[in-house]
Amino acid sequence: MAKDAKKSIFFCQNCGYESAKWMGQCPACRQWNTFVEEMVSAKKTQKSAGSGIGGAEKSAPKSLSEIDLDSGHRLVTGIGELDRVLGGGIVKGSLILIGGDPGIGKSTLLLQVCRELTAQGTNVLYVSGEESLQQIKMRAVRIGSFTDALKLLCETDLDDIQNVIERTKPEMVVIDSIQTMFNEAVASSPGSVSQVRETTGVLLKIAKTLHIPVFIVGHVTKDGTVAGPRVLEHMVDTVLYFEGDHNQSYRILRAAKNRFGSTNEIGVFEMRSEGLAEVMNPSEYMLEGRPLDASGSVVACSLEGTRPIMIEIQALVSKSFFNFPKRTANGVDFNRVNLLMAVLEKRGHMSMSDQDAYVNITGGVRMSEPAVDLAIVLALASSRKDIVIPSDTVVFGEVGLSGEIRSVAMAEQRVKEAEKLGFQHVMLPRACLRSLERSGDKLKIGLIPVDNIGQALGYLQKL
Repeated sequence: MAKDAKKSIFFCQNCGYESAKWMGQCPACRQWNTFVEEMVSAKKTQKSAGSGIGGAEKSAPKSLSEIDLDSGHRLVTGIGELDRVLGGGIVKGSLILIGGDPGIGKSTLLLQVCRELTAQGTNVLYVSGEESLQQIKMRAVRIGSFTDALKLLCETDLDDIQNVIERTKPEMVVIDSIQTMFNEAVASSPGSVSQVRETTGVLLKIAKTLHIPVFIVGHVTKDGTVAGPRVLEHMVDTVLYFEGDHNQSYRILRAAKNRFGSTNEIGVFEMRSEGLAEVMNPSEYMLEGRPLDASGSVVACSLEGTRPIMIEIQALVSKSFFNFPKRTANGVDFNRVNLLMAVLEKRGHMSMSDQDAYVNITGGVRMSEPAVDLAIVLALASSRKDIVIPSDTVVFGEVGLSGEIRSVAMAEQRVKEAEKLGFQHVMLPRACLRSLERSGDKLKIGLIPVDNIGQALGYLQKL
């Protein structure tokens, strides 16, 4: 009886490390104050970890020549932005985690995926542990019409969910959300570290054994990461984050991990009354409403995966009346802005130490690519000198500490995107001219090659 009694174990919320006593710092991930106490039964936990899927045959090793990789190994959802982020569609047998703030549109997006797949004849099981059948029906009516291939289940007991999956044999499963699922083999409460870990382990086994894709919805913490142990993100095949500002209608779907595709692609959606609509050309909405005759406004070309996106970078520089000038950066790294201001003052001979500076990327997006460095520098200089940069000019290039303008990847795609949108001039690193010449394409857009920020500022002075 003593062996079956519950005992207290401490888990690290970040990496899942187990300890018999509380520790201030986790010895595995080196994070502080991440241990939580839970009551577990060692015997039951071991049994759940080794449990299999009822009726499933034992796996046998296969050689590469015996594996048939046909064209049907992916489910194309029909939502182009989602398929782009996933790498071409949903891989069968994969476990996909999607996280985001409450009300951002996670459940709406997954219900739209269910609508598109069921319209193709795919059987889908939607399991909800947070909403009732009537609440799901209300959202479904708002989105559109559904076929009978979509089955709804309101359940939190993992054993019952597993029995339903084995009995109905759906071609895709949605779990909303993982924090509400409960495994009786684990003694702790739903949403705890051990419950989330063990429940995800069972869902992973279901996906791999029955060869069906499983979507799981995860809540996020204050810092934007998925709640629960960090090992949750390591167990799944793909981690998607749904980002966006509640005050704006646009949402961005970004892959933080993808075993079957790139993690650099993004999907852009617009939240409407009938659900989420794809934004086929993000550059148009990013530049919508930009001022045409205002200083401190520069159009930059950034790259997200294989997609060039035009963004507007705004800067406001004004004289400071305090001992320490104020610096603010929104949508771009704050330290990067300080570095570029130091380069602008040292190499560009422009006094910035007594100026307040505010840098903002419009549209509610965040860019970390170094190719926007030159646009930030020109926006700061434009506001400092109160010189208007022509609205038909696009800028991209990385700025080094010596003031040199370094080349960036895929310059040809950036220039072609600017030409397609009607821009007349593009300022780019001189080193990128070689890649444009190798392409052999005739460009109608005017090129302004620069070697350093001195030449870029010289162009600004001629305006």
